[in-house]
Amino acid sequence: MVFCYDRPVTNDLTRQLVEFRPTTGFFVGIDSDGCAMDAMDIKHLECFTPASIRHWDLQPISTLARETAIFVNLHSVTRGLNRWLALRQLLELLRDRVEVADRGVTIPDYPELTAFIESDYPLSDAGIAAFAAEHPSATIERALRWGEAVNASIADMVHGCGPFPGVREAMAAMSERADLMTVSATPIAALEREWREHGLADYVHVIAGQEMGSKAEHIELAAVGKYPPDHILLVGDAPGDRDAARKAGCRFYPINPGAEASSWERLRTEAFERLLDGTYVGQYEDALIAEFETYLPATLPWPTISGVTTAPMPHI
Repeated sequence: MVFCYDRPVTNDLTRQLVEFRPTTGFFVGIDSDGCAMDAMDIKHLECFTPASIRHWDLQPISTLARETAIFVNLHSVTRGLNRWLALRQLLELLRDRVEVADRGVTIPDYPELTAFIESDYPLSDAGIAAFAAEHPSATIERALRWGEAVNASIADMVHGCGPFPGVREAMAAMSERADLMTVSATPIAALEREWREHGLADYVHVIAGQEMGSKAEHIELAAVGKYPPDHILLVGDAPGDRDAARKAGCRFYPINPGAEASSWERLRTEAFERLLDGTYVGQYEDALIAEFETYLPATLPWPTISGVTTAPMPHI
């Protein structure tokens, strides 16, 4: 087995990933919200969306804003986007909605938000704070207040939201033969609180959140070069998780939105066994991903000013 520990370490958090040593021959990274933890809907319905309406002056079109935000974050091909990418996607889609224009509402361009997203700063709370220090503006201050409001709302609202049925059983079974790690874009403090509250932290070696990089970076730092590529699996519920697996060169197992319990049962009883015996790669994985993609449409369910009918994939 080849170990690579010469990757650059930017802070003590990412050092945990670089210095992680395998204890088995297989690695499974597991996303949190909407995948392992049944907390994604409440966070977007009760925390992210109300904060977006309040802090981005969307009250005059609150019904349209809510519908658009839920489409972006839960029920479309852009499900699971990083919060800053999703915020820009929300504003861009609203700007192009016929119903928004019909109400005489104009959504500003907010170029400073795009400047942050397209900068070299990490797309995290710490990243935008650092960007704000170097590039102060009213828009970035607004973005900071929005992010802080989201975090405060989650801390206040999201309690007792445990794992989906079958998660604990699958993790217990997999942990006997694979090294498990939390791989998420959620802030680490929230992840640790939620995973420890429900006992899932007992099954993982590391809880990796947004402060430790992207999901692909989590896998690359913790697993690539330490396990054979076909022995590394990322479990996720969003197209971004699929893309992160491809970027890291590992396998992907989808948790189908709305069919989480059956997805976890299949992982425990069938897919994980195929990973172990070498029959996961190829036709089997391709069929799982094809099925997964039918759950998340790209077609916009409303008329647009531009005439575009599909959700644009985020540009960065």
